[in-house]
Amino acid sequence: MNRNYIGKKVTVIMDRPLGSKHPKHGFVYPVNYGYIPNTISGDGEELDAYVLGEHKPLEKFEGVVIAVLHRKNDNDDKLIVMKEGRNYTDDQIRALTEFQEQWFKSDIYR
Repeated sequence: MNRNYIGKKVTVIMDRPLGSKHPKHGFVYPVNYGYIPNTISGDGEELDAYVLGEHKPLEKFEGVVIAVLHRKNDNDDKLIVMKEGRNYTDDQIRALTEFQEQWFKSDIYR
């Protein structure tokens, strides 16, 4: 699990910006979603991140990791990234990521 990212500044490259459609499952992303370059997650791909609190499609975002959403049945972590100084509760994080996380069991670590 990638707890060592909590509180750190990261740059997220959006491969699924707000409003884009998932290429396989067809749902629309209500938040910006991307990856941290030059990292590896439990699934062997780059570490994914939800960028919360930004309400327009982005290509790139620099922010702070406020939490890690750890998928227990998928061996994958998702970083929760926001502008420095902002924060959301666990309930807010769950509500904003439900569109994709509803199919997984997960814990939120801070």
